[in-house]
Amino acid sequence: MANIKSAAKRARQNLTREKRNRRIKSMLKTSIRRYEESLQSGDVAEARIKLNSAVRQIDKAMAKGIVHKNNAARKKSRLSRMLNKNVAV
Repeated sequence: MANIKSAAKRARQNLTREKRNRRIKSMLKTSIRRYEESLQSGDVAEARIKLNSAVRQIDKAMAKGIVHKNNAARKKSRLSRMLNKNVAV
């Protein structure tokens, strides 16, 4: 544990931020998983709704600095490509 008061406060802040970031990342992964599951089931209308939800979660995580903007763009691109590939089939 830190000996200096400011270092102790910084450690507490880091724990709080780590919890918040972990929660947001978990929500992001869950929304992507739900989208992929709806795509697997073959329900395109449901998949579109889930895609919008997943993209929204990605954008929120990017805005908060939890996911890098290029990482977010790559995720959104891959998810939309998955939908387009299934719709074309």
